[in-house]
Amino acid sequence: MVNRSDTRYRLELYPASATVDGGQFRFGEGRSANELTSWTSLDRSTVTLGPGDESDLTATIRVPKEASAGERYAVIWAAVTSAPKDGGNVTQVHRVGIRVYLDVGAGGEPPSSFAIGDFTAGRSAEGQATLAVAVRNTGGRALDLTGTLSLAEGPAGVRAGPFDVVDGTTLGPAQSGSVTVALPPKLPNGPWRADLTLTSGLVKETASATITFPDPGEPASTFGLDDLSMFVGGSLVVGLLLLAGLLLVVRRRRQTPLPAAG
Repeated sequence: MVNRSDTRYRLELYPASATVDGGQFRFGEGRSANELTSWTSLDRSTVTLGPGDESDLTATIRVPKEASAGERYAVIWAAVTSAPKDGGNVTQVHRVGIRVYLDVGAGGEPPSSFAIGDFTAGRSAEGQATLAVAVRNTGGRALDLTGTLSLAEGPAGVRAGPFDVVDGTTLGPAQSGSVTVALPPKLPNGPWRADLTLTSGLVKETASATITFPDPGEPASTFGLDDLSMFVGGSLVVGLLLLAGLLLVVRRRRQTPLPAAG
């Protein structure tokens, strides 16, 4: 913790609940508790920092032996409460926190993976181009997704981007959702080749689709991937190759001439 202001602050320190739902990491209200917060203890509950002061906080998580397998989520908060202004009765609480992702289970950390699905291109009535891309968490850990989109082979061969994926999409294990891309309002309709790169930690996936944005006020259109194997992380291609090899072996065996009768 670092106080970069010119004011002396007394911080309240505490864990509080969180969930992963609807494509977002959601904070619980106030000091709401859950299973993970009951396992979490801090080495102090308050700290006072003057201008430029720094301090370390130690959090300890003790998981009971009878805990069931699965992920839990929480936040460790540092909060400052401001007294009501003269004549007022509203107390303001300003806080910053650190997310906690805890996986309970035997063995090492579960694998992290995800698959990219369809691209949906739209345009608002005001002309703002929009793009949403479906994503499915196929691993055992929650994912915080970021990335970039590049557009190529547009009208007259023009290129555009890269454009950032809007932060804020978090998917728990087996959850599906979408990421959105921030695009300029004057972007031509296309068609475009859209190349998307998504990352979560050390995991990275890419996908491409040929898309066309609608005119203002028209409904959005959904486009499948140019290479469907990207949605299943290459397993479709491997399966097709194995099937082709098996069919080739069968055909060759069927074409082997029978020995002449003696």
